[in-house]
Amino acid sequence: MNWEPWTGCYPASDGCKYCYFYGPYSKRYGQNTIQKTDKFDWPVRVNAKGEYNIKGDKILATCFAADFFLPEADEWRREAWAMIKQRPDLEFLILTKRIDRFPVSLPPDWGDGYGNVNLGCTVENQETADYRLPLFLSYPIKRRFAACSPLLGPIDLRPYLGGLEHVTIAGEAGREGRVCDYDWVLDIREQCVAAGVTFWFKATGSQFKRDGIVQKINPYKQGSLAKELDISILNGKKLF
Repeated sequence: MNWEPWTGCYPASDGCKYCYFYGPYSKRYGQNTIQKTDKFDWPVRVNAKGEYNIKGDKILATCFAADFFLPEADEWRREAWAMIKQRPDLEFLILTKRIDRFPVSLPPDWGDGYGNVNLGCTVENQETADYRLPLFLSYPIKRRFAACSPLLGPIDLRPYLGGLEHVTIAGEAGREGRVCDYDWVLDIREQCVAAGVTFWFKATGSQFKRDGIVQKINPYKQGSLAKELDISILNGKKLF
């Protein structure tokens, strides 16, 4: 289930170049005006009986069509944090490429983190991993994971895995999606195995290299092919 309190975005790093949502070959290309959506208060909306429309014990993928830490959303984020705190019975899954804005984006009562927030830091190559992950691990967060998405090259995550709960991998989707090499995926998997960190190969991306051959993968089969390869190690972890 997705909650998109605001929409619109713009590039933060190389991984954004061909964004499947706002990139040059997307239907939403050029929509970089950040604005509230009509679902802004969705987690706390109630029905005629005064009951929440969204029942408890669910995972809400939050702001996956934008970035939760966009500076243009600073005022709205205060309200968003209040709604997140109001619903401790929901898990809010937040993914960001702007983890450097985390310290200036917190609610005053954050403390060591909200227990119902699972925060993910996106890294697409070694450069972004080495910049973002040390920052990510230095912040007070109760639950954290890394998303290598889109995976654009080999990444050594070993210096950072001790502070991560989980790693997700996905190749780049879309018409101009760059190659995702299966060897990179398997290498990160081995790093996770050694560190005892759960691992999810979510999707192959549009161009998937395996055994030296690059295959063009149908958009609707990228997730199923990754699943068929059966390399994920979830240990009962509940995914969105």
